[in-house]
Amino acid sequence: MNKFKDLINLSADELLKQEKEYKQELFNLRFQLATGQLEDTARIRTVKKQIARIKTALRQQELAE
Repeated sequence: MNKFKDLINLSADELLKQEKEYKQELFNLRFQLATGQLEDTARIRTVKKQIARIKTALRQQELAE
C-alpha cells in the first residue's frame, strides 16, 4: 500500500494510471458486494482512501506548476 509520501514522488501519468487501476478495483469490489461474494468489506474503504490520496497528490502537483 502506497503512503502519501510515496505518491508525491510519482509523475502525473503514473498517478493517473494508479487511479484508474484503483477505480477498476473499486468497481469490482462493489460488484462482489452486491452479489454477496465479498469477504473483505474493509477493502472498499482502503481503496477509496487510496483514490483520495492519489487525487490529493495530483492536485498538489497541479498547484505547484
